[in-house]
Amino acid sequence: MTQSKMAVSDCYKACLCVLLMVFGLACGQLTSNFYGTSCPTALSIIRSAVVSAVYKEHRMGASLLRLHFHDCFVNGCDASVLLDDTSSFTGEKTAAANTNSLRGFEVIDDIKSKLEAACPGVVSCADILVVAARDSVVSLGGPSWTVELGRRDSTTASKDAATQDIPSPLMDLNALIKAFSDKGFTAKEMVTLSGAHTTGQARCQLFRGRIYNETTIDTDFATSVKSKCPSLGNDDDLSPLDVTTNVLFDNAYYKNLVNKKGLLHSDQQLFSGGSTDSQVTSYSTNPSSFFQDFATAMVKMGNLSPLTGSSGQIRTNCRKVN
Repeated sequence: MTQSKMAVSDCYKACLCVLLMVFGLACGQLTSNFYGTSCPTALSIIRSAVVSAVYKEHRMGASLLRLHFHDCFVNGCDASVLLDDTSSFTGEKTAAANTNSLRGFEVIDDIKSKLEAACPGVVSCADILVVAARDSVVSLGGPSWTVELGRRDSTTASKDAATQDIPSPLMDLNALIKAFSDKGFTAKEMVTLSGAHTTGQARCQLFRGRIYNETTIDTDFATSVKSKCPSLGNDDDLSPLDVTTNVLFDNAYYKNLVNKKGLLHSDQQLFSGGSTDSQVTSYSTNPSSFFQDFATAMVKMGNLSPLTGSSGQIRTNCRKVN
């Protein structure tokens, strides 16, 4: 192909991408200004709804962040986690890692309804999850980052994939490293993303074994948590993942690990004489480093196998396909 023909071809592709973006379609890649023309109020609508939800209940910030994580780790960031069961598939909500645990669906529904009123059929549920996660972190005092947009929504979900892919709170360090590596993350990025546990809560059922059976735990901390989690019963009673500043997004999670105050077995595994100890120590004393790395890792997570172009659809109701 001659240089002149190549130039014409490149120009055609560029013009086509501009036209596609005007109509809210993807050009095969994500862009930060994807809704700049098709729905210019999209980001402000999401931000306002998230800030309101977190103001009413601080825990909702952690819940929305967790929704994003559990979505992207299962077949990519495609909003499959939001789908209810149908006659043709069993969704991800009833997977062991999600049932009686994931929450915030009503907040996403509220955001979607507002966006449909402003820009019908334009903003995907997958993009809502990614933006809501960022805005939740910011609303709790954490870092911000530029969210790339243009994802489309899946038309199916998989309980089996959710069961297999989402890391368990009972995992040892090597299993955690592998689970994240399978999604393209380094061990350092695994430690970074685990810092999301600086906010939020966990059910007694998930940490009972640690507080009653493990020795790598501060005695006073274990005693205090046992008062909320007896050896039998009360499986759904909650305790904060970060015993010190649970309603803030900061680096206290790592300080707690250094002091053997990780609530979950998988948390304390990051500081247990293994290969990730030094990274935990670094973040425990350098919050700015953690914030910077967390923002970068979240952008990478949001890029896990997104549907773009003509793949998937823009669901008008995040709970079901069109």
